Amino acid sequence: MLKSTQILNTLLFSSILLFNACSDEKVKQVKKEIPPLSVNTITVKKEAVPIWKQYTGMTKASSDQDVRARVSGVLEKIYFKDGQAVEKGQKLFKIQQSEYISTLNAAKAKKRQDEASLALATADVNRYKPLVKEGLAPRATLEQYQAQQAGLKAAISGDVAEINRAKLELSYTVIHAPISGNVSARHVDVGNLVGQGESTLLTTIVSTDPIYAYFSPSQKDVRMFQKYRNKAKPDAFITVPGSIDEIRLDGFIDFSNNTVDPLTSTITMRATIDNKEGKVLPGTFVYINMFINDKFKFLMIPPEVIFNDQLGAFVYVVDENATIKRVDITTDYSSKYYVSVHSGLKDGDKVIVSALVKLKPSRKVTATDVTETQGIKAVLKKNNLIPESH
Repeated sequence: MLKSTQILNTLLFSSILLFNACSDEKVKQVKKEIPPLSVNTITVKKEAVPIWKQYTGMTKASSDQDVRARVSGVLEKIYFKDGQAVEKGQKLFKIQQSEYISTLNAAKAKKRQDEASLALATADVNRYKPLVKEGLAPRATLEQYQAQQAGLKAAISGDVAEINRAKLELSYTVIHAPISGNVSARHVDVGNLVGQGESTLLTTIVSTDPIYAYFSPSQKDVRMFQKYRNKAKPDAFITVPGSIDEIRLDGFIDFSNNTVDPLTSTITMRATIDNKEGKVLPGTFVYINMFINDKFKFLMIPPEVIFNDQLGAFVYVVDENATIKRVDITTDYSSKYYVSVHSGLKDGDKVIVSALVKLKPSRKVTATDVTETQGIKAVLKKNNLIPESH
């Protein structure tokens, strides 16, 4: 009985050893059969890249004008609807004109009366001149007519001034848009008395094409910008965070304040932005992207390919043996679209940009170069970050 048990144990142990040996062989075989991982790579190169700097800011109307009544009277007509877009010179309001028409007609009548009197005085002067010359009439009478003539000429000059004033006041009864833009809600209604003792506010017009975008970079950034910019009015564009249709509007930087805010050590700057379709309204929070230069060379990579651990930042590259290799890097300038690599990479390195969660050092790969479509220059071109003039 004991002998049978020993034989059984021996057979069982041998089976276990055989099973383990087979399992190890299968594991080795599976490891040998793991296919190369397909990855995309970009070939990095130190080259001139357009440098943009992004700031937060707020939009403001390029022109904001109050429309006021300059003469008094009862408002007779309103020619626009609240919020409507209007053109410069377009009629907005009309004040009753009867009083001003009467004033103008009276001034014209006074001028005609003085002109008739002047004609008579001139005739008297012309009649008395030869009589005085012949000694047939007293010089005092001639001088009296001459003074009367001069007084009437002065009166007519005053009449002309009064007519012009009456015409001007009459013109003020029809109120036109001083600029193109959008009108606010009217502040008065037809039938209201306006301009009585004050220049009544009727409405407000804001012009949003172009629209201004104000932002406040630090003194350091402004000094860098002034040192390295290569255009008098550098390119700029704004984007609106959270917008459904990804609004982007282009423009240029045209103003930098001449004082520093002592509380924040920043300097106010302004971008003038094309806004023909009125996509952005005054008071909108925006990102302002300012072009600085594209003459300096950098080695740039996409930010999404950079990993970080306790040792620092690193990327994966494909080495000469078609295997994955970790490369530790240090970085400098960064933006949404690229990161400048200070050390770790060199020209010609092939940085992996796909299958990032599957990457393991020493694993074999099959690499496809996608520099033409996913390299930094391609990304910049796709996002309209290469100024047209460069």
